[in-house]
Amino acid sequence: MRAMRIAYLINQYPKISHVFIRREILAVEREGCEVTRYSLRRTGDELIDPLDREEASKTQAVLDAGWWGLLGAMVWTAARRPAVFLRTMFLAVRVGWRSERGLLRHAIYLAEACVLTRCFTRRRIEHVHAHFGTNSTTVAMLCHELGGPSYSFTAHGPEEFDKALLLGLGEKIQRAVFVAAISSFGRSQLFRRCDFRQWPKIQVVRCGVDDAFLGPDPVPIPEPRRLVSIGRLCEQKGQLLLVEAMARLHREGRAAELVLVGDGVLRREIEAAILRNGLQGNVRILGWADTATILRTLDESCAFVLPSFAEGLPVVIMEAMARARPVLSTFVAGIPELVVPGRNGWLVPAGSVDALVDGLRQILDAPLEQLTRMGLCGREDVRRQHEIGRIARGMMAHFRAAIEGESPRARAVSP
Repeated sequence: MRAMRIAYLINQYPKISHVFIRREILAVEREGCEVTRYSLRRTGDELIDPLDREEASKTQAVLDAGWWGLLGAMVWTAARRPAVFLRTMFLAVRVGWRSERGLLRHAIYLAEACVLTRCFTRRRIEHVHAHFGTNSTTVAMLCHELGGPSYSFTAHGPEEFDKALLLGLGEKIQRAVFVAAISSFGRSQLFRRCDFRQWPKIQVVRCGVDDAFLGPDPVPIPEPRRLVSIGRLCEQKGQLLLVEAMARLHREGRAAELVLVGDGVLRREIEAAILRNGLQGNVRILGWADTATILRTLDESCAFVLPSFAEGLPVVIMEAMARARPVLSTFVAGIPELVVPGRNGWLVPAGSVDALVDGLRQILDAPLEQLTRMGLCGREDVRRQHEIGRIARGMMAHFRAAIEGESPRARAVSP
């Protein structure tokens, strides 16, 4: 069977918080697919992980063409196929008119689509897959309207769900050959944003975890009650409430430590809260870390905590479970599809410090045997639902069906 030529299109790639995209691309390549990576613009992140730096060397950024390159591609496309260009321009105007980014930004998306369509033609790309239903999918849709290959996209949430009308999500679903949702909850939110006749093309394709987390045998849970939380330091992840909960436990005389892995806009506020509550010896911020450091930090912990207010389905939860660590999180989005209270973790109402403190007490009071049993159950759940090889084979099946023109109704909903 010949190798398919697929392009992956992301707004910024590689990026520290997009490890799951890198895993998917590499796994699809291992299944025999030829993947070309495109990023609309270069990331501003300092790439810590060597694998991200390697991916950066393989990725083409559209905006590297410069303003003259973008303008030249538009002029060339308009002169060569004026009717198609006008039709695509009207589509860009229709989507941009209702968006928060405006018509000028969508004119840039049109120019990017002109650049990419020529690249796709030269490389004989058969299908384009975008991650996130935001500007990357807008550009993929415009490429298709210009005569480029079919496209699909993965919607993660919560931004796509919060701003569905502003993003023209219904239009993108209608024109896509298939849409991947990372959870059943995510699929239900996409159902809300399109005609029911489009529902069969919306597939559940979960994010995956690779052998770096699932391969090595898990390290036994240590006796010290050290908690770890990984993610951007921002409002929606709830770390400020987590520090407040740790302060209450500290006042109760509970011996517990918290390690925050990540960085972001709330770092100063979180540092101030740590200082204000006298938690310098109990809570520390590690900053962004590479895969090896994340693995070591998880292995040195007794449980993983993520008190998010809004999510899709966090990959860090899968990673923690893959290392056989029980998880405390919130009843948000797709999280209850993975974290099952009493089996592999605890769930609390989002935004409630009282419930968060009670959940942390349960972790601290649980015997090691209970934590170990829950951690091993979580590891098995992740292996069954999120092993990256299985996810990649599911994506390959969708790509092949898209290229061969198979109806979405003929495909399984979940790979």
